[in-house]
Amino acid sequence: MPYRPFTDQNCSIARALEVIGERWTLLVMREILLGRRRFADLHRNTGIAKNILSDRLQTLVDQGLLTRRLYSEAPESYEYVPTAKGVDVVPVLVALLQWGDQYAAPGGPPRVYVHTACGHDASPELHCAHCGELIAPRELKVRPGPGANDRQLAEPLLP
Repeated sequence: MPYRPFTDQNCSIARALEVIGERWTLLVMREILLGRRRFADLHRNTGIAKNILSDRLQTLVDQGLLTRRLYSEAPESYEYVPTAKGVDVVPVLVALLQWGDQYAAPGGPPRVYVHTACGHDASPELHCAHCGELIAPRELKVRPGPGANDRQLAEPLLP
């Protein structure tokens, strides 16, 4: 599927979706970040059609989330390695996993994150960078930032 920008929207969410919002893309990133980096492994673990998988991988390489690295010359085979930009998708996946665990996993979480530093199960939380307090979703509002356009500047604090 061709890359389609949201050119009419001045929104970081829209811009992020340009890169990781296509169907299957986050599942491909999930697999790669779990260490499954070869095409056959990605195909087997996602069930995605090969042509769509090829497209998603190429988009992720073109957008700088993955690099393609030769691991066999005969036959010529590649693996896909996450860049720093690709690794930074982890918080997005964690947020989706937590939401899915709460609302879409009736049998309980299928996977649990573990904090490698201490070895215990982890439940990442959102904290204020200024005061350090835990932030509940309903305690967030949005204000115009440095990249705001005139329409956004006219809406000082949302919701």
